[in-house]
Amino acid sequence: MWHRFNLSRFFLAVVLTIVSFGSGILGFMWIEKFTLAEAFYMTMITISTVGFGELHPLSPDGRLFVSVYIFFNLLVVAYLVSVLTTYIFDGELRNLFQMLRTDQEIRNVSNHIIVCGFGRNGSKAYHELHDSGSQVVIVEQSEALLKSTVEVLGGKILAVFGDATTDETLLAAGIARARAIITALPKDADNVFVTLTARELNPGIKIIARASLKTSEAKLLRAGADSVVMPDEIGGSHMANLVIRPEVIRFLDMISGLGPNKLRLEELRPDEMRPEWRGRSIRELDIRSRTGATVIGLKHHTGELLVSPSADTIPQPGDVMLFLGTDEQIASLVRQFHV
Repeated sequence: MWHRFNLSRFFLAVVLTIVSFGSGILGFMWIEKFTLAEAFYMTMITISTVGFGELHPLSPDGRLFVSVYIFFNLLVVAYLVSVLTTYIFDGELRNLFQMLRTDQEIRNVSNHIIVCGFGRNGSKAYHELHDSGSQVVIVEQSEALLKSTVEVLGGKILAVFGDATTDETLLAAGIARARAIITALPKDADNVFVTLTARELNPGIKIIARASLKTSEAKLLRAGADSVVMPDEIGGSHMANLVIRPEVIRFLDMISGLGPNKLRLEELRPDEMRPEWRGRSIRELDIRSRTGATVIGLKHHTGELLVSPSADTIPQPGDVMLFLGTDEQIASLVRQFHV
């Protein structure tokens, strides 16, 4: 908790203050043989530097102790003031309350997606998920990056500050109630730890992991990842294909939302369709003329993927229909066919 809420400096300041106060009382009682009440009084006036008189004349050892004690307390007070100034005037206290409020909001979220790491890949994944209407919780260890993200996005995000490889941080992100987690941390070893932890805390969660090295792919799959993505390998293949088959890549860019005329992929299960459309063939659904979207594939419940399925194909329970169209066409599809 101290690390997540950045309270380590405040905790250290409190500990130093207690140690200073306790050492003063013990020093006066041991060196000057003061009673507890007298030692407490002398410690208070020494720390506060109010300048009241001594209860009894101090011995040479007592004067030496007070001299060292005053110097030590000047350092402690200076550090305590700097910490309090940071929390009060630099917004740390406001950030603390913001994190507590965010934690409370996350406790009420379920069936959401967790994105670990808000670098290039993590931020891209967040924006894609957010644009699709999914509820997303970010986990990021860099306080500066998290602050800049909140400022850029206007504070409208659910984010947890902490180490994604620890149980505490993932639990704070609602891992037990999440439906999927994307771990896009820079180090492959950290992504393996996140995968292991997430699979243990939520055995049914879908895990998408990032990998930099080919050797890490098998480790992530053994750790429990459902899919492993290698951005560097994808990027190199993408650049090569821009030379070999540029028009195909431009079309794929349109599908992925990178081109000027963006297209969108969508999936729909027969049991998610309105009752009047269930049990009909693709020809009878006539999706192309009704919405403008195109049926490009059908994932059979047995696992077989049919590309450009026959118009006479009747989607069965457990199948998944795949569509391609513009945002307007997909919106029309969802509006007319989805429950």
